[in-house]
Amino acid sequence: MPVKNPKEMFVMVLSHARHGTERSATIYKELSELAQNSEIQQALAARAFISHQTVEKIDEAFKLIGEKPVDVTGRLHDVFVEDFRKELAEIQSPEARRLFVLAKANHLNHIRTAEYVTLGAAADVSGHYGVGVLLESCLADHLAFVERTKRFIRGVIETKIAGRATA
Repeated sequence: MPVKNPKEMFVMVLSHARHGTERSATIYKELSELAQNSEIQQALAARAFISHQTVEKIDEAFKLIGEKPVDVTGRLHDVFVEDFRKELAEIQSPEARRLFVLAKANHLNHIRTAEYVTLGAAADVSGHYGVGVLLESCLADHLAFVERTKRFIRGVIETKIAGRATA
């Protein structure tokens, strides 16, 4: 799709964010099932739930600007999942598996975070302040998940270190 002006670019990037958010919800569910740790499973399942709410916010943003999502192509998520499955299958240590799942969840989240930073700024520049509010709330959800994931990673590492100290 040729992009002729900034509004078309905004619609295209917002469409990518919507598509990516839908795919991310599915990926978070899969990561959750493979985590083999109830706390991480709950956090990833919650992230998947929030992703569904994010799609609703993006749909509302489209309504506010009077546009519909455009078809987007991209294999980023497909490649992400394919590589994730292959690499996870090679990891035997339970702690390493947990860290790997958390790292991949964090990686996926950072991709979305970057989109929302850009989209929020674009909404402000284009005068769509209500859309900016919706997108900032999506960004806030992602930043909260980054902080939560950092705590999980720290906890996994601290548990491993404590185990070594007692051995």
